[in-house]
Amino acid sequence: MANTLFDKVWDSHVIEKIEDGPDVLFIDRHFIHEVTSPVAFVGLKDRGLKVMYPERTFATADHNTPTLDQHLPIKDELSALQVKTLEKNCNDHGIDFWGLGHKKNGIVHVIGPENGITQPGLTIVCGDSHTSTHGAFGAIAFGIGTSEVEMVLACQSIMQQKPKKMRINVDGELNSHVTPKDVALFIISKLSSSGATGYFVEYSGRVFKEMSMEGRMTVCNLSIEMGARGGMIAPDNKTYEYIKGKEYAPKEQEWDKALKYWSSLNTDEGAVFDKEYNFKGKDIEPMITYGTNPGMAIPISKTIPSSETSDSKTSYKKALDYMEFNEGDLMIGKKIDYVFLGSCTNGRIEDFRDFANLIKGKRKSDSVDAWLVPGSHKVLKSIRDEGILEILTDSGFKLREPGCSACLAMNDDKIPKGKYAVSTTNRNFEGRQGPGARTLLASPLVAAATAITGKITDPREII
Repeated sequence: MANTLFDKVWDSHVIEKIEDGPDVLFIDRHFIHEVTSPVAFVGLKDRGLKVMYPERTFATADHNTPTLDQHLPIKDELSALQVKTLEKNCNDHGIDFWGLGHKKNGIVHVIGPENGITQPGLTIVCGDSHTSTHGAFGAIAFGIGTSEVEMVLACQSIMQQKPKKMRINVDGELNSHVTPKDVALFIISKLSSSGATGYFVEYSGRVFKEMSMEGRMTVCNLSIEMGARGGMIAPDNKTYEYIKGKEYAPKEQEWDKALKYWSSLNTDEGAVFDKEYNFKGKDIEPMITYGTNPGMAIPISKTIPSSETSDSKTSYKKALDYMEFNEGDLMIGKKIDYVFLGSCTNGRIEDFRDFANLIKGKRKSDSVDAWLVPGSHKVLKSIRDEGILEILTDSGFKLREPGCSACLAMNDDKIPKGKYAVSTTNRNFEGRQGPGARTLLASPLVAAATAITGKITDPREII
């Protein structure tokens, strides 16, 4: 019987099938952070339980952490307590904890891949919806709730209903200045923010094969924004080269053994998906959102569509009212107050390389506040080592320290009420980046072009 990549990984991790119910799924890797783990550890304590496999759990502080003056105590009392609590819980249970200042500290979905913890064929969970990022390696990765965090800590397994399967093929070549972020936003705009609900998505086709691993991570990260349980891409030589030599990667004979298994992780010829979509790379342009969900995205050169194209005219109008935009508005030229480069979507070194390449030799607009936040200390080191920091500084930009930052308004980095931000993050919901903030999702290239001009700008126009 022909099997999909998803079937191969999922079925190999099923401990028990419950008749007319969920599967009991073994979990290989568990990432935790300071926000969704405290209650889970309280539950363990109340039950008199210990963490079953502490070596399979990895902890970092990222959501509530400041991105300035990290060498000083955290000012916000709740944030400080959460980080301190995580450290204590990890010490009590023998879990590796990478707190502020640690060389491995960073956003949870950045540090997993860059340390070789994320590998093909694994099941990976975290109390964070964008855990699907790790699917770029051919892993099944998804977010879980706090009660499920407790379950995984206690027994290294979880009960899950097996999702349906979807394949999204994008073939051909991409146009100039079109990034993986644009590919993802294009797909979401076609399927809507709920179009993949109940499915696990496999991305296939030439466009994804030619993407870097960091680009694939961006695409899989955004799977959640069309309602999917997760997204994944079959591993290949790019995957193996990315992992090889990293701290937690298999070594010597174990590497050969792993490679043999990883090479089997692909969708068999003739395997059946519950739903399938096909797109052409040439049809994708640099994208930008105009509303309050990631599905409300258009090519940057186009105008905001009519409400007649929406399933709900009421919610469509509500979104435009919140943004203070109108049907038929041209996006190019709209004034922007903030630009944010960072997050688990676009906080990796390739994102900073792209940003720096476009702004090199130019100056940041005085009307724009730019927050540039690396996804980890390793990314920060690369920015310095590669001369990117010098380019940023010469162009009037300042670099912050690693963390989730303005992605989710849990820390000090909040966009003020009524202000517009072009953001490389994953969500543009009302108040997502701060109460009353207005978020426009875009690629690092669109963010860079906008930071230079002070208004929404097509990166293809920057010479």
